[in-house]
Amino acid sequence: MLSPSVPSLPIPAPLAKALAEKGYAELTPVQSSVLAPEAAGRDLLVSSQTGSGKTVAFGVAIGPTLLGDEFRIAPAADPLALVIAPTRELALQVQRELLWLYAPAGARVVACVGGMDPRKERRQLEAGAHIVVGTPGRIKDHIERKALILGDIRAVVLDEADEMLDLGFKDDLEFILGVTPPERRTLLFSATLPRGIVALAGKFQRDAWRIATAVGERGHADIEYRALRTQPRETEHAIVNVLRQVDSPATLIFCNTRDGVRHLQATLLERGFLAVYLSGELSQNERNQALQALRDGRARICVATDVAARGIDLPNLGLVIHADLPLNAEILQHRSGRTGRAGRKGVSVLVVPHSRRRKAERLIMDAKIKPQWMDPPTADAIRLLDRERFLSDPLLTEEVTDEDRAMAGLLLTTKSPNDIAALLAKLYRSRLPEPEEISEPEPMHAPRGERAYTRDREFDDKRSRAREERPSAPRQDRFEREATPLRAAPDSVIFSMDVGRRQKADPKWLLPMICRRGNVSRNEIGTIRILDDTTEFEISKEAAEHFAVHARRKDGDDIIIALASEAKARPERPAAQNKFRDAKPFGDKKPFRKKSFEPRGDQRPDPAPRAERSAYQADRPPREDRPGKPYVKPASKGFGKGPKAMSRSGFAHRKGNKG
Repeated sequence: MLSPSVPSLPIPAPLAKALAEKGYAELTPVQSSVLAPEAAGRDLLVSSQTGSGKTVAFGVAIGPTLLGDEFRIAPAADPLALVIAPTRELALQVQRELLWLYAPAGARVVACVGGMDPRKERRQLEAGAHIVVGTPGRIKDHIERKALILGDIRAVVLDEADEMLDLGFKDDLEFILGVTPPERRTLLFSATLPRGIVALAGKFQRDAWRIATAVGERGHADIEYRALRTQPRETEHAIVNVLRQVDSPATLIFCNTRDGVRHLQATLLERGFLAVYLSGELSQNERNQALQALRDGRARICVATDVAARGIDLPNLGLVIHADLPLNAEILQHRSGRTGRAGRKGVSVLVVPHSRRRKAERLIMDAKIKPQWMDPPTADAIRLLDRERFLSDPLLTEEVTDEDRAMAGLLLTTKSPNDIAALLAKLYRSRLPEPEEISEPEPMHAPRGERAYTRDREFDDKRSRAREERPSAPRQDRFEREATPLRAAPDSVIFSMDVGRRQKADPKWLLPMICRRGNVSRNEIGTIRILDDTTEFEISKEAAEHFAVHARRKDGDDIIIALASEAKARPERPAAQNKFRDAKPFGDKKPFRKKSFEPRGDQRPDPAPRAERSAYQADRPPREDRPGKPYVKPASKGFGKGPKAMSRSGFAHRKGNKG
């Protein structure tokens, strides 16, 4: 039964009966908040985390509006309430929740979602419905076809409104809300409240009551966050080991792309996991089959994109893995909110390669969570965990039947008890996917939340004294420019090429050329030392033989590469030729001579002062007395002003004027 504090809330009798039959001992914070006296009969703007019981919350919130003081609702006609959800799965889930909640009241709940038969939905609407649950596109289609009449609507609920705006349903929502009666109640539920949600609420709600239920506390209280530091090439290995370590009844893995979803699901199937995938390319029938496999236990892992997984409510979902980091903190909250519901504990694991560490830290800060940074579980740790779980396996704990005892007696006649126990352990291990070997992670700086920033003078003095007493080793660079040849390390082989400093050997093209000629990667090349006429470099022993075979073939660069021991007898290559430098050495050039700026005899003297120039110009005959045609200013604009202005084609406008 409900707790004593619940009957004081304005819950209609049939809804309270349904909650008691369902086993509700107490209401969640968001369910209690919508029943507060301040929220009675008003529009509501509710922000609450995914999995906080929002479906039951708006179900009981619209109860007094639909039922009033009656125990049974009136016969079905035109709908009284409309619930809009972003995806098919979420709409069908809401319909299932409202069916048992309003069953004692005799309410009829109809779903209108994309991917279903519209003719069947139209017949159900014609038969009458009290509550209609659907997606924006299908509801708008029924309204335009006059199959859905909203003239009697008393309450409209927008569930996961932020996701509907992200999916581009803003125009559809405005159309639907525009054809509903203005005196309706509008209840807007969203995990986050971005600017678009606030604008939508201000346009279609009247004096809305704002409810925020402990964002960042209640929504994350039952979720354990972990951040795994992994090598970029071992992301899939880390995911496999996490699946083996947590051993959740249901797991949801998120990828950012469809190709990533397909690839990861195929990888898990190869390793023996029961996995399905969801993406936008699947038909509705294929999606239903995948979800049904998860619900009945034929599959335990679902790999999905963010869009395809919206609205999915998997039973006993205890683990969420972010194979690809989410784009922002809101998506991280939506993903992680799939687990840790109804008081159950959940685990949310972020797989963080070294190259994505900074982005992961920003996401964690924006989401206001405190994950536990750790390394991926090793194969030895998982095998030790399997031994501890072996004794609690249902294979050993279930009740044994008489037929089982008869077969055991037959087995004892041919095998010893030790052999039978060993075979039983082998059978148990054969059902488990093999864990992956994880290499030792590279050293990384501590995350921001775990760093200790001490800036007092005493600490700085100790650090400076330690540096003076123990100077740091010189920085090791791949390229060295020393005169001494390289010495072979125990795990490398020295090769040489007949170009050096005199031949303008440069690191910009040496390393790519070595990789191309020897068909090796940069990781297999050690120190490269550029000498006067040669260049020596290290190749790992594992790749030395392969490198020697490929490097002997020239690649149009006229450079010989061989073992350093074989290169001693080769003649030295002449220095790089430069025809311009050799033809005119710098020493033979004439020295620079500063030009004299004194005027020569043929140069005109300095111009006369301004007054004299004006007098000189005044003595000239007027333009009309000069021979030639009179000057006519052209229509086109030229460069400069006056009669000598040049046009854009470079000709003077004074053509024909010989004066």
